[in-house]
Amino acid sequence: MKLLATASDRIFGTIEPPISSIPKDPTAAVGSLISLGIKVFIFITVLALLIYLLLGGLEWISSGGEKEKLSKAQKKITNAVVGIFIIIIVLVVFRLITVDILQIFTAENGFFEFTLPQLSP
Repeated sequence: MKLLATASDRIFGTIEPPISSIPKDPTAAVGSLISLGIKVFIFITVLALLIYLLLGGLEWISSGGEKEKLSKAQKKITNAVVGIFIIIIVLVVFRLITVDILQIFTAENGFFEFTLPQLSP
């Protein structure tokens, strides 16, 4: 039986877990999860604002000179541009507070990396 078990390893190989970017340390894993959540949230909001901006542009093109449709399209475009500026301001303030003042995030690799605060012994 033992001979069969060792022979099957040579024939079929071994199974190894896939390479994962999730750290084995639980506190680092939670930090990685929070950082990923922030990245996904920012991506979704920017994507939604760009789609809203494009929809406003398409409404402007298809308005055919009608004042009511044109004003609705202008409002959409204005709201999308204001939303983009709000997102930029929020990111700057967020970075200022969390990275520079509180130091709970580090700005590595061009983005935020969260580290859970720990008590030192």
